Amino acid sequence: MGETVRWLTPEEQHAWRSFVRLHEKLGGRLSRLLQKESKVSAADFAVLVQLTDVPEGRQRYQDLARALEWEKSRMSHHIARMAGRGLVVREDCPDDGRGAFVVITEAGRAAIEAAAPLHVEAVRELFLDHVTPAELRVLADISERVVSKLDEGAS
Repeated sequence: MGETVRWLTPEEQHAWRSFVRLHEKLGGRLSRLLQKESKVSAADFAVLVQLTDVPEGRQRYQDLARALEWEKSRMSHHIARMAGRGLVVREDCPDDGRGAFVVITEAGRAAIEAAAPLHVEAVRELFLDHVTPAELRVLADISERVVSKLDEGAS
């Protein structure tokens, strides 16, 4: 516990707080737009995107939770709510009596197909239209590098 804290410099603090504000404002705005226009929450959208990105639209609960960085209880409660609305179903895993899959339904596919164009337009309007291609490449490089380090730490 005797380690010295590496406090942020004013420049680091400014950059960090700006990034956090961007993340919060952008996430909040996207979430409200999705909910208002498509009746799909940001969390629903995240789950549906993950499921449309995998073969057969099915993924094990634990893998889906890991991909979204959600805790087990949040995943369980949210999937139960989505299943209640007919967006996904839960299927037992035949190879593992304790495991289960989350599977997108036709209603779930229809919901994401309706929400995706709204989401893309909002991403363009709220973010992409305000950065240059060079800035976008730098942001992608930074994001990939930090995510890679975070993934290493999770292993």
